[in-house]
Amino acid sequence: MGASNSDDKLIRGALGGSARAWRQLVQRYERRIYNLGCRLTGNSEDAMDLVQEVFLGVCRNLHRYRGDASFSTWLFRIAHNKAVDLNRRRKLRALTGCLDEDDAFAIERLGAGREFEPDHGLAEQQRNRRALELLGRVPFEQRLVVELKLYQSLTFEEIALMQSISVNTAKTRFYSALKKMRPALEEQDALLEN
Repeated sequence: MGASNSDDKLIRGALGGSARAWRQLVQRYERRIYNLGCRLTGNSEDAMDLVQEVFLGVCRNLHRYRGDASFSTWLFRIAHNKAVDLNRRRKLRALTGCLDEDDAFAIERLGAGREFEPDHGLAEQQRNRRALELLGRVPFEQRLVVELKLYQSLTFEEIALMQSISVNTAKTRFYSALKKMRPALEEQDALLEN
C-alpha cells in the first residue's frame, strides 16, 4: 500500500533533518492520537502521555518505516502498542466521576478531528460524555477493539492482525462491548428525545 505522497514527502524531509517536515507530520496526526488516548484512558493527562510516547517512538524509529503499509497504519500500530503498555503500567481509573469540566471540554473540543464549534449543542456534549463513561466501563481489551473499529475504521481482520488475536476474538470483544453499552445508550437517547 505505502504512504500517501504527502506523508512520504514529509517522512523523507524529517529523515533528512527538516524540523518543519517533522512538525507537519506530527501536526497531521497528533489530534487523532490524542483522541485515541482520551477514549482509551478516559482522561486528558494520560492521553497527552500517550501522544508524547507515540511521537517519541516515531521519532526514534522513523528510519525503520518501510512503507509496506500506510504511514497512518504504522503510526496507529505504535499507538496501539503504547496504549497497551500504558494500561499495563497504570491501573486505569473508571471514567465515572473522573472527568472534570476541563477534561470534558478538551475531549469535546478535540473530538472526531473537527474544529471547536461554539454553538455545538448541549445534548451532543451530554451524549459524548455518556458514551465515554460507558466505554470506560468495559474491559480494556474490548475498549481497544471498539476504538479501532469505530474511531479508526479498521476491519476486524486488521484489528486481529494488530492485536495478534483471531478475527472471531476481535468480533466477540467488539459485540460484547456493544452489548454492555447498548441498554444505557438507548435509555439516554430516550431521555434526550423527551
